[in-house]
Amino acid sequence: MIYYLFYGFLYLVSLLPMRILYLLSDGIYGIVYYGIGYRRKVVMDNLRQAFPERSEAERLRIAKKFYHNFIDSFVEVIKLISANESWLHKRFTVDVRELEEVYATGKSCQMHLGHTFNWEWGQIVLTALTKYKILVVYMPIGNKVFEKLFYRLRTRSGNVFLPAPSMREAIVPYLPSQYLLGLVADQCPGNMQTSYWIDFLGRPTPFASGPEKGARSGHLPVVFAAIEKPRRGHYHATIKLACADAAELPEGELTREYVRYLESVIRRQPDMWLWSHRRWKHAWKEEYQSMRIDEGRLAP
Repeated sequence: MIYYLFYGFLYLVSLLPMRILYLLSDGIYGIVYYGIGYRRKVVMDNLRQAFPERSEAERLRIAKKFYHNFIDSFVEVIKLISANESWLHKRFTVDVRELEEVYATGKSCQMHLGHTFNWEWGQIVLTALTKYKILVVYMPIGNKVFEKLFYRLRTRSGNVFLPAPSMREAIVPYLPSQYLLGLVADQCPGNMQTSYWIDFLGRPTPFASGPEKGARSGHLPVVFAAIEKPRRGHYHATIKLACADAAELPEGELTREYVRYLESVIRRQPDMWLWSHRRWKHAWKEEYQSMRIDEGRLAP
């Protein structure tokens, strides 16, 4: 009952024009940033680490723009409840030329991207632009009401969402098909012992080894995706071929190339990345040295 009341309320909110929703977003921004101060210390610490060459005033401007984008992404998700496909395609465009070249080879494919806004719109728009069956690995939300809502919105276009804890079992029915597996590959991994370690934005950082190992074992091509925001409420994504067969690369190189690509994406438009998540909650230890990647190779 709570879910349906909540959904009904959000449906009515979603009918508002975007200019009104963005005014609402601006109001919520004031509460979240100035009132609650949601994770402001985490955000500023991350920005100081990533951009030591910038002044504190510059980092503060990035932080404030980030919080605006962060809140905008939530009202944009609410808009999904009533927005139709044509409306979305006017506001989110994707260059799929390289992806379609990969599809023509008959192979399945992995797509690696980071937490850059607004990935929720992007995965829905992509459905109509590619012949691939889109699979997305995601972390379920602990709150059951929010989990049900987000799952409904995320799968509205027919994309399949695979829960990360049971991903290996959940993907089995789709292995015979030609699929595109979407991985938000900057999620903090759960197991430090099996993670690759590499300097990312100025500090040693663990990256899950599963995406690379899966691509290598399946001889899959891999593409990297980046999302940019030319103006408020409008996005453009580009997709770049990273490799035609991951198994042909030395172990660690695919992850290294993704990390450098992600860094370049973040530096071009830093306010678009999710600075509030605890990407560096695990500290570097010498015992991880054997899993540190250097120039595409595992460290000796």
